[in-house]
Amino acid sequence: MSDINIKITDREGVTHDIAAPTDMSMNLMEIIRAYELAEEGTIGVCGGMAMCASCQVYILEDPGLEPMGDEEDAMLAEAYHVESNSRLGCQLHMVPSMEGLAVAIAPYP
Repeated sequence: MSDINIKITDREGVTHDIAAPTDMSMNLMEIIRAYELAEEGTIGVCGGMAMCASCQVYILEDPGLEPMGDEEDAMLAEAYHVESNSRLGCQLHMVPSMEGLAVAIAPYP
């Protein structure tokens, strides 16, 4: 098992140090759900299809994320609470180069 260390600040402002696997094809939204860092029904509402922005996060420390794709950009253009450092957790797949990533979960609508 190959894990990376990331930090996730929940909607209550508590920061959690997380060991996220990179060998299970998980994305950040799934990690947040697995660790129960957001209230049930308020994260990944669309199932990770980049269609709802419920998994929006703010990037606090960027170790070199892949650029945003067109679908993600289009969804964020219609979402609430968007900031210049917003990304969709469902579009951030856990890979070794994300070691040190730090995010804060955006408010739910």
